[in-house]
Amino acid sequence: MIILKTEQEIGFISESSRIVAEVLELLRKHIKPGVTTLELDRMAEEHILSRGGIPAFKGYSQAGSIDFPGSICASLNEEVVHGIPGNRKLKEGDIISVDVGVLKNGYYGDGATTVPVGSVSAEVAKLLEVTEKSLYLGLEQAKAGNTVQDISFAIQSYVESNYFSIVRELTGHGVGKHLHESPSIPNYGKKGYGAKLKKGMTIAVEPMVNMGKRDVVFSDDGWTVFAKDRKPSAHFEHTIAITDGEPKILTKL
Repeated sequence: MIILKTEQEIGFISESSRIVAEVLELLRKHIKPGVTTLELDRMAEEHILSRGGIPAFKGYSQAGSIDFPGSICASLNEEVVHGIPGNRKLKEGDIISVDVGVLKNGYYGDGATTVPVGSVSAEVAKLLEVTEKSLYLGLEQAKAGNTVQDISFAIQSYVESNYFSIVRELTGHGVGKHLHESPSIPNYGKKGYGAKLKKGMTIAVEPMVNMGKRDVVFSDDGWTVFAKDRKPSAHFEHTIAITDGEPKILTKL
């Protein structure tokens, strides 16, 4: 069931989402060779707690998985999403997807970005550029009266026109009192299909794009998702509110 939010509820989601945006901005400044993903995780947790929030991912579980041990998902290179922070050190030429969730006042915010570590190849830089642009092209379709798959089609068509691949096993989602609510927001689809977008919906749109083929595999750790061909993958995400006009991006400073 899709839950429409009141202005007050959107305000709470916006507050949580702003903390997400602050964390992503903080981590961008500290992503460099030699830093471990666990160090980034601790920075994120400290900031979230200092702002009166709760790290939404820490202790989160899904069907049959261990409780997620980190405050962020830190996914390197061929890891698509849900990488567990640890003692791995970033090195020149890596890319890292950082996904952050925050709970405050009973409502969630969720966002992600992929950051180059130092200099990266031209092909990897293009992967990041295309993935981020696909997110914004999808958001242009996030208007009352359109459908979920209007967003999906915009993302897919742009990504595939640039010869990259959309991951299909994972989707965006509604956000509110729960981290994952209806509707699912796939990153591929047909115009005019899916749930109708209405004012008061709050959703997270998050293209996950592979440099190689779209196939993924799931790690034995119960969380990390890899590109099956082990080529780089990028991930960008915003939580937004559907309004009478343009969507309101909540995870943006």
